[in-house]
Amino acid sequence: MTPPKQPLTIVLASPRGFCAGVDRAIQIVKQALAENGPPIYVRHEIVHNRHVVEELESLGAVFVEELDQVPEDGIVVFSAHGVPKSVPEEAKRRRLLFADATCPLVSKVHREVERHHKAGLTVILIGHAGHPEVIGTMGQVAEGSVLLVETVEDVARLEVVDPERLAFSTQTTLSVLDTAGVVQALKERFPAIEGPRNEDICYATTNRQQAMAAIAKGADLTLVVGAPNSSNSMRLVEVAKREGSRRAQLIRSAADIDWNSFGDVRRLALSAGASAPEVLVEQVIAAARDRFDVTVEEVKLVDENVTFRVPPLPKRRPAQAA
Repeated sequence: MTPPKQPLTIVLASPRGFCAGVDRAIQIVKQALAENGPPIYVRHEIVHNRHVVEELESLGAVFVEELDQVPEDGIVVFSAHGVPKSVPEEAKRRRLLFADATCPLVSKVHREVERHHKAGLTVILIGHAGHPEVIGTMGQVAEGSVLLVETVEDVARLEVVDPERLAFSTQTTLSVLDTAGVVQALKERFPAIEGPRNEDICYATTNRQQAMAAIAKGADLTLVVGAPNSSNSMRLVEVAKREGSRRAQLIRSAADIDWNSFGDVRRLALSAGASAPEVLVEQVIAAARDRFDVTVEEVKLVDENVTFRVPPLPKRRPAQAA
């Protein structure tokens, strides 16, 4: 006789998964493929998720690190994270056709940094060194015009030419709580510093962190579906730990779960980063049902109805058509 399954309550965060900027970027690649046929080249991962990348590869997308890997007759899409100005300039120089899938909320930060720079202000960017979004944002103006800080300690060490001529912006996928601390430190040290007209951390990042905070309390284990190089996904793990989940970890998919470690787990909190498709969450729940007597409780904080329009896309030149 088969022994009864151990009960497991899965508390599901809502909202979770794809945001409007990620959805738009993926649709840009798919529509470019539909209108032009493969191959469509994509500079860097369109979003930080291997499942998404592999799906697009199966449709004919070719992912490259730099433009020199794109042939002269190629169509290239820039990722949702944004690119330095030098990238579209190089594409134009080589007469490549290109589409910019930069999230409109990241583009807002780009214009903000440009505006401050033109006004003669030194811009302090709060963000993670080496992240593609940070590289793209700093690359909107002349090298050395933007100073990067990650922590309150960085603010204390900061050296500026004129403390009366400063402005700050932030990466869109940061921890809301941690960033507030850095902003406070900047304002205390540089009272004249100008901030963004509206919050730079995007609505989706904020909503997902708030939803995580709501479900992590009392959880025996929290799982976040996402990628290690996804900033917003890693921030969700941090929020879960801070809010009292006994354990919290990032997984790429259900295949990463160590089910043998579930001996004392009765309450599992589950969410997904903004670049993780819902199918990966569904697979985690299905895998859990194979092993446990699962009850799913969804905690919804807000309904997201934000959408971003797909821009007009380049058409392959007739002479280049297959």
